[in-house]
Amino acid sequence: MKKKDVEPAYQKDVFQKLTIEDLDLKGKRVFIRADFNVPLDANLIITDDRRIRSTLPTINYAIDEGAIVILSSHLGRPKGKVDPRLSLAPVAKRLQRLLNKEVTFAPDCVGSQVESIVSKMKSGDVLLLENLRFHPGEEKNDEEFARSLALLADVFVNDAFGAAHRAHASTVGITKFLPSAAGFLLKKEIEYLKGAIDNPIKPFVAILGGAKVSGKIGVLEHLVGRVDKVLVGGGMAFTFIKAMGYEIGDSLVEDAMLETAERIRKQLTEQGIKFYLPVDCVIAQNTEPGAVIKIVPTLEIPNGWRALDIGPASVKLFTVALQDSKTILWNGPMGMFEIDFFSRGTFDIARAVADAYALTIVGGGDTDLAVHRAGVSDAISFISTGGGASLQLLEGKELPGIAALTDKPE
Repeated sequence: MKKKDVEPAYQKDVFQKLTIEDLDLKGKRVFIRADFNVPLDANLIITDDRRIRSTLPTINYAIDEGAIVILSSHLGRPKGKVDPRLSLAPVAKRLQRLLNKEVTFAPDCVGSQVESIVSKMKSGDVLLLENLRFHPGEEKNDEEFARSLALLADVFVNDAFGAAHRAHASTVGITKFLPSAAGFLLKKEIEYLKGAIDNPIKPFVAILGGAKVSGKIGVLEHLVGRVDKVLVGGGMAFTFIKAMGYEIGDSLVEDAMLETAERIRKQLTEQGIKFYLPVDCVIAQNTEPGAVIKIVPTLEIPNGWRALDIGPASVKLFTVALQDSKTILWNGPMGMFEIDFFSRGTFDIARAVADAYALTIVGGGDTDLAVHRAGVSDAISFISTGGGASLQLLEGKELPGIAALTDKPE
């Protein structure tokens, strides 16, 4: 299956910041903040390079325009200390293969040694700096650290949507010292995610899952008056179900969110928004291999058992609810899909979303992984690279890394 060639449901003026195409890059040192926070196995081999691939259009454009390309990123959480296991060296090797050209790897991201390397670079050369978070100044948005990063370049391009919700030195601080613009990925993320919420082609259906209601309350509140249907699965569904007065066995619940969940549900339904919860579920007493698994109606979960996936009737209900949709936004899996026994609901919904004749937008790291494991990623219109960033955008919040970029002229 090929990714749907569907235009995003947004107004073309939704993005009001300078982009890389607005800059004169020829001969300029261009500092590109990317999100190369990729998973590594025990042998430090990259197991999924989608985040690297997603920034290639921006990198290749800068190379083609004759820029001197300086790439930067964080990897993991080294907490301001050097951790060889979180070095970006494996990323440099993968980049070299993907770009089909030499990528120099710097032993640090600031300092005289790095400045010396940059001074010898020519147009079209590519340099990857070592992990930004090896320095405490990165996460603290320290002005001197940001100034040291800015000394390496003439212009700044942010293409790290996954880090745009963080006010760090390489996303916000550096913009005080350099003309700043968005890369192609960052611009595309805003256009799809913000466009889906602000100006959707209707009917607009939101599918929300994952473990906790608390992480999605802001999104649900922002959807009021915008969305036509809300489908809720995953662990968060059982907080809503318990709030309605039903027993849920030992299923995941946020007791502190019961009143909030019921308030949101009533608010949505009073607005005429159709609100769907699972009608059946896959239950077990534990997740150990060989555990007994049953499919029961949602309202008949025995004590000592917990729901770990939506059942086949829920899949059918949700699939029918998607059939007339024109825009689908999906954030959060339907169950514990990482375990085969509890993956069917999530994968079936992934296939239903992929088959829908609609603009389909998937946001959140777990959901991204789910559509790839279901084998339907190429049939989704847009898959966001940001977890926390996409949630904040869907809540209607301003992202610091985007707000800091230079505004387009009136």
